[in-house]
Amino acid sequence: MEPLPAARYGVFGWVKNQRDGTVAAVFEGPKENVDSTLAWCKHGPPIAKVLDVDVTWEEYKGEFNGFEIRY
Repeated sequence: MEPLPAARYGVFGWVKNQRDGTVAAVFEGPKENVDSTLAWCKHGPPIAKVLDVDVTWEEYKGEFNGFEIRY
């Protein structure tokens, strides 16, 4: 299995598929790493159909020490 993009790009946080078909995520790390992860999100995995990526930037909090998929 291929590693999650967040792990590849060295960001922490979480991702969760929502019931309405959208995906919610929180990424934390160096800005260039978060930018790389967001660039990947704009096309997603091969089976994904990405229509839009909405980003809200917040101040770095340092609250995560890994990356998880939430269910």
